[in-house]
Amino acid sequence: MRIPFFKKKPKKQQYTVAFYNVENLFDPRRNSKILDSDYTPNGVKKWTLERYQRKLRKLAKTMVNIGDDGHPYPPAILGLAEAENNQVLKDLVDTDPLDDLGYGFVHFDSPDERGIDTALIYRKKFFKVLHAEPLALLVDNAGGIRDTTRDILYIKGEFNNELMHIFINHWPSRREGDVATAYKRIAAAEEIIARMEIIKQTEQEPNVIVMGDFNDDPSSESVQVLKNKGGLFNPMESLHIPNSQGSSIYNMKWNLFDQILISSSFFNYEKGTHSFDNAGIYNHKSLMEKKGKFKGTPYRTFVSHKYMGGYSDHFPVYAMFTFNT
Repeated sequence: MRIPFFKKKPKKQQYTVAFYNVENLFDPRRNSKILDSDYTPNGVKKWTLERYQRKLRKLAKTMVNIGDDGHPYPPAILGLAEAENNQVLKDLVDTDPLDDLGYGFVHFDSPDERGIDTALIYRKKFFKVLHAEPLALLVDNAGGIRDTTRDILYIKGEFNNELMHIFINHWPSRREGDVATAYKRIAAAEEIIARMEIIKQTEQEPNVIVMGDFNDDPSSESVQVLKNKGGLFNPMESLHIPNSQGSSIYNMKWNLFDQILISSSFFNYEKGTHSFDNAGIYNHKSLMEKKGKFKGTPYRTFVSHKYMGGYSDHFPVYAMFTFNT
């Protein structure tokens, strides 16, 4: 008999909204339409069904705990990056302890050549999807060739019956250099702002949540465009400390590419609305390397082709909201 997972009774109706880059969540089956051959049993990473299921279990156990210390419930809304397809999402929400919590998911295949997409998983008890669509990010590489990057996932829904607009992102990488590729991420910010302007034609003060792996820090121009031109508040700004704190690390420097930005409408306290409480990086010790040079950094699934058996190369991030009654 399974013991009830949640026992505490919250003092107030508080909900977690989170984002997690899950580092190449591929199933082990070969898909000839994308570049996933590394993540197959015969590929260079030896990605077997056993390894895949082990990663699912680790992610599921992490996800239920994302949020404030002592908060008794798992995220009501959780954006994901680097999920391959509908099947991995179904497998994820069917994995203990997520399987008993009534999660649904939203996913669309994107043009990304590796087939790693953004997605939403949500507790159907609290969130109802009214509309969902992928927003194409049409940017070219320096040579004028289309960059087959991830779409922006847009979801319109009701969160405890309050209307919400959610944008889930995994912006173009810095592979050719952060300055050389900055225009792509600025274009992504502009695409979100353009959709927000359309929403404002029918809603005076829409509730907007923009989350994702932006491949830029809070101080970067692209994220500042969302803040200054889009009028969004970024509670993650104060959390980035390059020498000691972030959600991912590169060349021993912490980045906070994973962020959640919100509209000013979350700073009202009217009955039937959600108000913002706080935000954080979920860098629990279980998600960290335990020893050596990289102690305290994300415990990864792979380092290059070497299997480490960890969770992800990113920590999840979250924002807490109170539902006003």
